[in-house]
Amino acid sequence: MTKASQLVTGAMLLSLNSCTVPLLSEPDQPPDFIPANIMAIPNATPRFEPRTRAGNPPEYEVLGKRYRTLGHSHNYQALGVASWYGTKFHGKKTANGETYDMFAMTAAHKTLPIPSYVKVTNLVNKRSVILRINDRGPFHDNRLIDLSYTAAAKLDILKKGTGFVRIQSINTAKPSIYLPRPSRLGDKKNNVYLQVGAFQHLENAQNLQQKLSHKHLPKSRIVTTSKSQGLIIHKLQFGPIVSVNEADRLMQRLSKIGYSALHFITE
Repeated sequence: MTKASQLVTGAMLLSLNSCTVPLLSEPDQPPDFIPANIMAIPNATPRFEPRTRAGNPPEYEVLGKRYRTLGHSHNYQALGVASWYGTKFHGKKTANGETYDMFAMTAAHKTLPIPSYVKVTNLVNKRSVILRINDRGPFHDNRLIDLSYTAAAKLDILKKGTGFVRIQSINTAKPSIYLPRPSRLGDKKNNVYLQVGAFQHLENAQNLQQKLSHKHLPKSRIVTTSKSQGLIIHKLQFGPIVSVNEADRLMQRLSKIGYSALHFITE
């Protein structure tokens, strides 16, 4: 299990209604008994649900960092790192007062409304699942979403504990258009890059690249793209990044020298 769930996850966040969040020192673990049909457990079924009163404060604070809950999930998309949580929180209360079931198709997210539905895709093997957000977390640096044990199994990130994913919100009025297609393990893999900045002038991107070249960082590249109305953008990116550990190290080093507005991109 990763540090993401060794610290704080939403299953402890019934305390969102208070000012304290307990920290558990024992590591999280997979279950002793795994259902034989775990890979056949169906996706969550998107449907309209009103926001719960619990778990949706306008703002809340965990470990000294403040988070603002989104007013809606429409058109939400993000790339980042997924982790998972298991036996340590199984049977405990989620942020909205439900009982966490590590074999259900659910997930924890820091800011999406509770409940809401998302499609999560593993960027490496293209496997996708549909999950119901009913919890808060993960509160570890550089983690975007905490998956249930079953969701992590179906996305094939249990062994490594983390994986690069894409999250897309689901419009509950039209859930059918988000049903994932069957994945083929032979599909071409995506390359993941960490973008540091985007500039209208190539010289600015080159200057930043030159500045960072003296910081003993990995190799970077400048990618030039065109947008609507002929706008040209020059993007400075590090990669391809081959593992979450590499991404963590790179983001920590960049943060220490003052670069924290970072995000993942794929090609």
